Amino acid sequence: MTKVIIDCDPGHDDALAILLAGQHLDILGITTVAGNQTSDKVTANALKIVELMDRTDIPVFRGAQVPLLRKAIHAGHIHGETGLDGPDFPTPVKEVEDRHAVDFIVQTLMAEDDVWLAPVGPLTNVALAIRQRPEIVSRMAGISLMGGSLTTGNSTATAEFNIWFDAEAARIVYDSGAPIKMCGLNLTQQANATDREIERIRNQGNRVGEVVVQLLEFYLDAGERVTGVRKAALHDPCAVAALIQPDLLEFEAMHVSVETRGELTYGMTVCDYRHLRGFGSSQVDRGPLRQEANVEVAMKIDESGFLDLLIDALGRY
Repeated sequence: MTKVIIDCDPGHDDALAILLAGQHLDILGITTVAGNQTSDKVTANALKIVELMDRTDIPVFRGAQVPLLRKAIHAGHIHGETGLDGPDFPTPVKEVEDRHAVDFIVQTLMAEDDVWLAPVGPLTNVALAIRQRPEIVSRMAGISLMGGSLTTGNSTATAEFNIWFDAEAARIVYDSGAPIKMCGLNLTQQANATDREIERIRNQGNRVGEVVVQLLEFYLDAGERVTGVRKAALHDPCAVAALIQPDLLEFEAMHVSVETRGELTYGMTVCDYRHLRGFGSSQVDRGPLRQEANVEVAMKIDESGFLDLLIDALGRY
């Protein structure tokens, strides 16, 4: 079973990513990072989810509480005051571990072979871990992340939230040389939950499904207020699905840089796809400014297969 550390900021779609992973991957630990809500709230949410899964054996570690350089701006307009609005979760009994998330990431990667990182929130913890022990880059199996976009953003016209929240951290990770699979908005917006998926989950008749129904109803309501369309992109589970059933996704190798200085483009993932057929002249591939690919960028997902994988996992609890 594939070993993974899930680095997250739960978050409705983070919760679904954890639940999906719990049925298919060996979760060595969950590390939390401020993003969708404050560090205290997202850490409490991670504890709530492992209790919901009846997997209190999975340790939870609190990580970075603020971005590396800038002020934290959270996403309460999407995820609510708690970060997991919708269900009435009991106060968690399980406690967070004493070790800092960054120390756990570093120590685990140095001690264990073939461990994947699945960051589905801002990349602050991962960047700090790489800065602390650069050799973890050669130790890890790779990074399957949710973040960025080949096309447009959601926090700004050009930047996706996880990258925009801490672009300096993202720059460190993308420039690190680590093997990266990037599930950006151009991909995750192809994987949507609607009222039909809510009904499928409800019909499974289990306790986890009942909670997920409440999560998704809140999430769809929030998305409809923002976009006017009653559907919600299941961003974070895509990065987990890439480790479970990679044939559901199609990737293209590109060079990706993170913009940290642009007035209008802060947090943009600048993806060089000029070499791909149909996106530009093949002559560009031989030009002097062509940089080597450093990221596998997800381009397409089998939405039906992905939803079946996720809903089946939820039904197993």
